[in-house]
Amino acid sequence: MSSNNVNNSDMKLEVVVFTVADVDRTKAFYETLGWRFDIDLVDGGFRAIQMTPPNSDASIIFGKGVTPNKPGSTHSLVLAVDDLDAVRSDLSDRGVNISEIFHYAGGPFNNAVENPRIAGRDPQGRSYFSFASFEDPDGNLWLLQEIQERLPGRVWDSTPAQAVDVATLATLLRETAEHHDRYEKTHAKHDWWDWYAPYLSARQKGSSPEEAAAAADRHMAEVFPVLSR
Repeated sequence: MSSNNVNNSDMKLEVVVFTVADVDRTKAFYETLGWRFDIDLVDGGFRAIQMTPPNSDASIIFGKGVTPNKPGSTHSLVLAVDDLDAVRSDLSDRGVNISEIFHYAGGPFNNAVENPRIAGRDPQGRSYFSFASFEDPDGNLWLLQEIQERLPGRVWDSTPAQAVDVATLATLLRETAEHHDRYEKTHAKHDWWDWYAPYLSARQKGSSPEEAAAAADRHMAEVFPVLSR
């Protein structure tokens, strides 16, 4: 049963924190993976670096003095991927020692059985059931979990819109320009982007071109009333 509507307040996983033995070595490792470097904080014997996996909403923070745990004590951090073969290949090309693809004998993350890992993909090809793993220099273990289709109730209603591909964006911009042309001919001189922004926002939220144009007109009338004739 989905609990999507139980809590109306946002509560997003922001960061995972762990200790490492050599901060610069670990920073170099995650940079090799292609992760984004966010910040490096230093205060006496304390040091914390934040980095973020590609397109992830959650980040990691590692360093010295950030947790009471010993380096290498973090296990089974999970990275969701939609193409396990492609990600394995990319990481291998970057010099990462990554495992072969495997599945769990007792189902995902079940390490309670003897010899829990079985070589090869999940025989039934199910989402969530195929994995690969790698470790950072301290032995912190990462799992790549292939998720091609999420189970019902596993996506929040407020999931951000997906990025628009270049061809679609070009078409949308051309459409915006065509509708803006009418407004530009009947109103005082203005910055085109002030009209484009509300139009594009409305279209991406599902409005028709006519509805989006009306929304852009209303925005301009409210924010720049002097433009109206």
